[in-house]
Amino acid sequence: MAKEKTENEPAGIRVWAPAVALGLLVPGGGHLLLKKTGRGVLLLVAITAMFLFGLMMRGTMFTPQGDDLLTILINWGGWIGDACGGILYLMAMWLGYAQPDIAGHAHDYGTKFLVTAGLLNLLAMVDAFEIARGRKS
Repeated sequence: MAKEKTENEPAGIRVWAPAVALGLLVPGGGHLLLKKTGRGVLLLVAITAMFLFGLMMRGTMFTPQGDDLLTILINWGGWIGDACGGILYLMAMWLGYAQPDIAGHAHDYGTKFLVTAGLLNLLAMVDAFEIARGRKS
């Protein structure tokens, strides 16, 4: 006998998983899938612009490295931030984007822009999850 869903019961994995997966791949994609068009387009434009500004400033992409604990935390954390950029990160890697880590304000800001774009996309995925679960409108 199938259990009927009550109004206060949270949505199942079949509702939120596609939104979160699409949100990981395409910035704002989860919101677009959930029919939150304005928010989805805003996230797509903002995250893409931030990532492209980071590339134009020749920011460095992090790579996972290990040595001492601080090096591991910085490089793995930065790499996770970069990788959360989804298709933007994958395209940059596929097209061979690689900048050496050099001194300079513009390059340093570019690196921060790349990581921040990925972290903003991570927050957008959490927001899409919350909307899909019915906790937020």
